[in-house]
Amino acid sequence: MNALYGVELVRVGSRNAPKLEAVRAAVSAYVRDVRVEGASVPSGVPEQPVGWDEIVGGARNRARGALSSGACDLAVGIEDGLVEMTLEGRSEVLNVGCAFVTDGARESIGFSSAFAYPPQCVAPALEGRVPIGDVFDRVFAAASGETEDAPSATTRGNIGRLSLGVLPRSDYAQQAVLCALVRFLHPLLYDLEPAS
Repeated sequence: MNALYGVELVRVGSRNAPKLEAVRAAVSAYVRDVRVEGASVPSGVPEQPVGWDEIVGGARNRARGALSSGACDLAVGIEDGLVEMTLEGRSEVLNVGCAFVTDGARESIGFSSAFAYPPQCVAPALEGRVPIGDVFDRVFAAASGETEDAPSATTRGNIGRLSLGVLPRSDYAQQAVLCALVRFLHPLLYDLEPAS
């Protein structure tokens, strides 16, 4: 039996179209005729999250805020941010997305794959906490001559531009939502007390 049986309404802690589409696509793989609604919910973290704690915290705050904004079966928060790591002695900064899913009793997180921004985008985002999407839009437009009418975060996303349209932002975020749904798909595996 489908563990998401009975889920009719999912509220997302954002009105961002790619995030709503990511949740719709992920949940629709398991539930037919699901309704997905957005709610304007603050992330509670800096506009440019840096580090795992801020990324997960932003997604968690958005999900919990969506849950408290009105009755729903599931609430989802999605937050992207930057993580720093050292690879063979050099620093690498990657973008990663987090989805946080809750039904009020259970909570789960999942992550997307990660990608690197062009180096000239990273310093303003890390040092000045300037949203990297804004920086990227300017850098990409200057390098390619392509401009868009809306910020890429509300359309195909930065990963959509960097992947030449192969991985749009909605698909990228969908990875994180699907990974977060695993706990809800298998409650008998995840909701048991750990063996001693």
